[in-house]
This record gives sequence, C-alpha cells and structure tokens, in this order.
Amino acid sequence: MAPAIRLRSAVALAGHYPLLSGLDLDVAAGEVVLVRGANGAGKSSLLRVCAGLIPLSGGGGEVLGVDLYGDLRQLRRRIGLLGHASGLYDDLTVEDNVRFQVRAGRGTPGAVGPALEQLGLAGRLRTVAVHKLSAGQRRRTAIAALVARNPELWLLDEPHAGLDSEHRDLLDNLVRAAAAGGATVVLASHEAERAGLLAERTVTVGGGTVVADSSTPPPPRGSEPEAQAAHVA
Repeated sequence: MAPAIRLRSAVALAGHYPLLSGLDLDVAAGEVVLVRGANGAGKSSLLRVCAGLIPLSGGGGEVLGVDLYGDLRQLRRRIGLLGHASGLYDDLTVEDNVRFQVRAGRGTPGAVGPALEQLGLAGRLRTVAVHKLSAGQRRRTAIAALVARNPELWLLDEPHAGLDSEHRDLLDNLVRAAAAGGATVVLASHEAERAGLLAERTVTVGGGTVVADSSTPPPPRGSEPEAQAAHVA
C-alpha cells in the first residue's frame, strides 16, 4: 500500500525564509504519528504543506497519492486540518459552520447532528453565532466539523489547546476511533505525555527537517549530524 504521506527533500519557503529545509518523511496509511519539536522547528509548516496550503519550493511529495505540485483541490477535500486558527466563519452559527465544512469536503450531511452531539454542541449552542462563543466552544466546533467530515487524513496542530480536561479526553477517544476506522493521523503537540499515548511513532523536527524518528535506530555515537542552528516556523 502506498504511504499516506511521502516527502523527499521537501523545501518550503515564506519569501526567502525556509519553513522546511530538505525534509524527508513517510507516514503509512492508518498510522498515528506524533510530531515534536521546539517552537519554530517546522511542525506547523509540515502540517500545512501536507494539507496543500503551503506550496513546495523544492524536493517532492505526495499526500494520499496526490502530487503536491499538482491540482490540490481534490486533496483538500480528503484532509481535515485542525490548526491554531479555527477556520470558522464568525457570522455563521455552530451548526451552519459544521454543515458548510461537510459540504465543502463532500461529506455526509447526516453526520452533522451526531458530531454536534458528541462535542456537546447539540443544545442551544448549535444556533449561536461563532463570534459569541468562548475559545473552548470554538475549538469544539472546529473538532465537530472535522469529525463530521470524517477525512482520510487528520492533521492536528496542538489539538488539545483551549479544551478542558473532559473534552481533551473526548478528543483523544475521537482520534483513536478515527485511527481504528482506517484514518491516518499526524498530530503536532508539545504535550508529549498525552499525545504520546495516542501515537505509535514519534518524529522530531528541528530546523525544518526531521532530526529523529522513533521508527529509525539512532546513529552510532560520534556520527550524529551537527544540530542545525536555524529555527524555522
């Protein structure tokens, strides 16, 4: 089976500033991978490249079999990205936001109600405009949209941010259920203990490239490459 993500010497730039600097990564279909690294290491940029939101400037890559230099509109329908920004429309209600994202992803309209129910949004909150929500309620709305879309690839950037303990546990269960259903999950998180319980593999990013991978034996002592001094977003 082809990998869900395959990047080779991937380079991504913001102007002349390197976001990714020759990154190699394979993620198998159905795998759950934790991406770790310091602030500015390239974690968010990696997820956004995989989502087709940041173009490659060099190297190559495929996500879900789609060439990252090709037409990415079909790819975006198959991917769910939970980023720092909610991706919600402030003037739409909670339910309308979720329905809009399901339509955009060509999902099943019947999945909207159950997703709202799971995230505790099926009561009065479903008719509330997003701009009136708390940060945690916005996060739950974005998660509900992701769940309702049921994408093949989940890209989660600090997914527990803004959630209380109850909803953090709920999110973990939703990620496990998605993986059990065959979805591939890549999550970037500083919460190594919690996120590590979800993932079967940990990839560490630094300087816009992979510097360690738990699936790869460490190099012999004395052969480690010099740490990269440059930190990228």
